[in-house]
Amino acid sequence: MVTLKLMSSEEFLQYLDVTVVNYAKEKVASGNWSQEESLPKAKEEYAQLLPDAEKSKNNYLYTVFDNNLAVGMIWLAQKANGEGFIYEILISDTYRGRGYGKAAMKEIEVIAKELGMTKIGLHVFGHNQVARSLYENLGYETTNVVMAKTI
Repeated sequence: MVTLKLMSSEEFLQYLDVTVVNYAKEKVASGNWSQEESLPKAKEEYAQLLPDAEKSKNNYLYTVFDNNLAVGMIWLAQKANGEGFIYEILISDTYRGRGYGKAAMKEIEVIAKELGMTKIGLHVFGHNQVARSLYENLGYETTNVVMAKTI
């Protein structure tokens, strides 16, 4: 059974070490940033979004558990007008493909409703077909498409 529990300070630091590097790589892969600037920019963005770490106002960072086994994390932010935004869902490589992402997404919807949210948005990199498919299967609709061409 998948459950979500708010991250501890220790879990947050472990998460931050991994996610900043991953985010920098994704921004390079998507053509948004150069390799040289990617890590400093990623660190800066996370510092702005989470100024008080896992206790940042209107941000809810959860560890995803299967019984007592930590399998990933999910980050939900509360925005204006009853809207939420999922900044990240990350299932550890070892546990991918087992339905944990889908279960975590369903659980975060319950939590969002309890927090008074009526809509949830998220961003997915265009090259991440697995994630796009998951979100579409859960009922998320494309609201914007940004395209680019290297010339």
